Amino acid sequence: MASSHSSSPVPHLHGRGQGGTCHKDHVPSPPRHRNVRSLPDVCPKEPTGEGRLCDGPSVVAEHDRWTVYNSKVNLPAALNDPRLSKRESDFFTKTWGLDFAETEVMPSFFLPNITQEHFTAYLQETAQREKIHERCKAICPNKEDLDAISSITTNHEKSRAELDQVPKIFLKPDFALEEPATFSAVLPWSHFGGTVGKSSRDVASSKLLQEKLSHYLDVVEVSIARQISMRSDAFFHAMSSQHELQDRLLDTQHAVAVLREKTAAMERVMCLGPLKALRAALTRNNCVKLHNKLKLMAAVHQTQPTVQLLLSTSEFVGALELIATTKEVLQQELQGVHSFRHLGSQLCELEKLIDKMMVEEFSMYARSDLSRSLRDEPQILEKDRLESLAFGLLRQRKLDFLDIYTEEMMQAAKAVVTQCVAESLTFNQEVHTEGVARPADQMRLMAFPQWLELLKDIFDSFIFFLQRIKATLTVIRNVVLEVLSSSQKNRLLGDMGPESSGQESTDLSLVQGEAELAYLTHEGLFISDALDQAQQRKQQQTMAQDQSSVQGSRLQQGPRSEAPFGGTTDTFVCREQSLVSGENPMPTELELNTVINNIQDLLYTASNISHDRCVKVLQARAKDGSLERLSSAEFVTLSQAVEAFVRDTEELCCRRSVSLRGALQSQANRFVHRFHEERKTKLSLLLDNERWKQAEVPSEFQDLVNSIAEGRITLPERKTAGPDQRKPAEFLIIDGQKYAVVGTVLLLIRIFLEYCQCVNDIPSIATDMLTRLSDLLKHFNSRSCQLVLGAGALQVVGLKTITTKNLALASRCLQLVVHYIPVLRAHFEKKLQPKHFSVLRHFDHITKDYNDHISEISSKLVAIMDSLFEKLLSKYEVKAPMPSACFRNVCKQMAKMHEAISELLPEEQMQVLFLRINASFKLHLKKQLSRLSVINDGGPQHGLVVVDVAFYTENIQVLRSLENLDLNMAEIWEQKR
Repeated sequence: MASSHSSSPVPHLHGRGQGGTCHKDHVPSPPRHRNVRSLPDVCPKEPTGEGRLCDGPSVVAEHDRWTVYNSKVNLPAALNDPRLSKRESDFFTKTWGLDFAETEVMPSFFLPNITQEHFTAYLQETAQREKIHERCKAICPNKEDLDAISSITTNHEKSRAELDQVPKIFLKPDFALEEPATFSAVLPWSHFGGTVGKSSRDVASSKLLQEKLSHYLDVVEVSIARQISMRSDAFFHAMSSQHELQDRLLDTQHAVAVLREKTAAMERVMCLGPLKALRAALTRNNCVKLHNKLKLMAAVHQTQPTVQLLLSTSEFVGALELIATTKEVLQQELQGVHSFRHLGSQLCELEKLIDKMMVEEFSMYARSDLSRSLRDEPQILEKDRLESLAFGLLRQRKLDFLDIYTEEMMQAAKAVVTQCVAESLTFNQEVHTEGVARPADQMRLMAFPQWLELLKDIFDSFIFFLQRIKATLTVIRNVVLEVLSSSQKNRLLGDMGPESSGQESTDLSLVQGEAELAYLTHEGLFISDALDQAQQRKQQQTMAQDQSSVQGSRLQQGPRSEAPFGGTTDTFVCREQSLVSGENPMPTELELNTVINNIQDLLYTASNISHDRCVKVLQARAKDGSLERLSSAEFVTLSQAVEAFVRDTEELCCRRSVSLRGALQSQANRFVHRFHEERKTKLSLLLDNERWKQAEVPSEFQDLVNSIAEGRITLPERKTAGPDQRKPAEFLIIDGQKYAVVGTVLLLIRIFLEYCQCVNDIPSIATDMLTRLSDLLKHFNSRSCQLVLGAGALQVVGLKTITTKNLALASRCLQLVVHYIPVLRAHFEKKLQPKHFSVLRHFDHITKDYNDHISEISSKLVAIMDSLFEKLLSKYEVKAPMPSACFRNVCKQMAKMHEAISELLPEEQMQVLFLRINASFKLHLKKQLSRLSVINDGGPQHGLVVVDVAFYTENIQVLRSLENLDLNMAEIWEQKR
């Protein structure tokens, strides 16, 4: 049988693992430039766990060669696996994952992208011939295909006929010889005798059965061999493909090794060499530059004693000018002098030393200038020294020297606050600061008046501080402006040609003289010597035009130590050349303009630093919430002090700073929040304890509303009680109208004025304060509605009932608030900026809410009488005696209500209210007469009703303010039908 044959070794690729699978050591193989040719399946698919393993064959690493001992799959199992319909990819994907064969291969960058358009011309040429070929192919099939089909059919029919000889029991999938039924069917023991001895018949039957089974075995083996022979081509094709793939992998490994060698060679040949060449070129260039620099600076050795002498007297500009002149001479005349090769480093160090000395000198000047007392001393310290330092730093293009001044300025600003705190504690001995070291903690121990005086002292100190900084920066700015002017004049001189007329030559001499004078002024050298040599300007101009001859004569004369400050001809020639010639070492006009802008920015920075330090003082004080607990007057004082300081700094620095204003605004917001919450809480407590009874009006509140009527929206000063103090009034009189109010409303008016007073004192919080005032008005409206209309006062203050007098009094209080809303609106409109006028709409909403509340109270009063009319008139009967008891009760209740509210509401409102009540009475009377069938027919019942109505009309019209009220009682009768 096929299973008994020994398994043939299946060749595997180099580096593969066991079991016929492919193991990758590190990463998937790099993309190939052509698709992998599909191979026939020769291995059964086995479970591999994951779709892709982490390990895989390395392209560059060496592996052990595969041998036949690595194979674990026999040949029949590889050829007779019936489980897969398509097994070609299984050989490669058993352990590398199902995506191995399906992964897209990255196209080669060296091959063109072939599309269908490239074959269009060829397809058009061969289309006709292809059609003819396909037609002929369909008519005449291939002979080899027919022979192959016929042979396959014949072999299949022959094998089928042979297999039909084998009993079906051997071909069943559940064939098991150990089962008794199957064993009996295969070996029928019934054919054998049961006796102990074997007869010849039994022996013959056994031989016959053995031959039959052997025949079946032969048939099956022949069929299996035929099937194997039919698939031999695929097997050998797979074997050859495996060998080819192994050869290609070996070639690939060899190619990778060669590529590595080439890469290493490329690194040696193409990278290391050029890099060394670049380094050598850079080194050579640096050496050349260094050599040239040494040649240019060699002559400083001759003038070194002079330079040291100038440095000893702080003449930095003269020393720098002497070094520059020596450099110029060496650059033109003494290049390549071998004897002076060691002086270059000394020149560099000397120039660096001068730079450091100037920077340190400027730093010391700034420190001493800013740390001295702010009062009792001149604003500018040693003006000549400052100008000399400024010109020297500009001469060396040290344009960042203002940064040094900025750092010193920041330290001095911190010291200003510390010094002010220390002086304040010295004067205020009552402040105990034992164990408190930080100035911020010490400031919090002061009372507000003491702290406010300290803050004002800090503000004054910073004003002096900024004035001193501005004076210093003004001197530096003037120096820069003069240098800029000299630079512009030099540029004009350079534009003038030697062929200018005599007048132009005279003007040029004047310009040069002015430039020289400005230059020497900045240098801080001897101007008198320069003026003494004014007669030699013509000779100096000639020497400036013939610079090489002048320099040659200098070299012949040797170094002259008196040149920088002795007033010799060479000194003026050198300095004038530095201004006139095109080799001016001074900064360009653009750089000088940048310095001027930086000076202005430095002044702005000083202002910002001062404001920031003041902000820290405010924040240190506000850390424990003490600024939020200030009274309105105290906060106004603080706000005015801050505003004055901000205004002074803006005038001084010509720039608006927002940090201190922002900090004040933040504190103002906290102050407004606390201010509002206190008054809102106070109002809530007043309303919760209000019994809604008419209160007496003290004279101070009458004076308060009188001042409002006169246009003074502010709190009056409190008057001390005197013997002539007026008694409280019963009503509050405003514009000739009497307002009966409760005590809460009187205090609410004062709260209004407190809000307005805060806005007067601090205009910046007008928007926030308006919003809080709107919230307060809404709170009063809603809470009073809950207490009166909602009957909340019954539970809060223990009222037995909400009477009509309570309702009328609440309505009158609301009308008083509505009266003052336009006044409040006009006041806030004056304080608000036009862009914030939109917040005024809150007053319109509040007015509408208050009017709605007043209307609801009026409706409630009408509803009370309406329910009373319905109860009384439902028992009305038209019979004697007249007037009836029902009408007498109605008039009694009407008079009672009039008595309760007539003193509270004005006459117009009383008339409108009673007209509404009368309309309700007429409606109920009309319904009752309709139920009693009483009509206007002149009968007895009609007469009785007329008497009652006349009684009702007479009693209503005798009431005060209702004499002329038109009751129109004719509407109670229905029209005759």
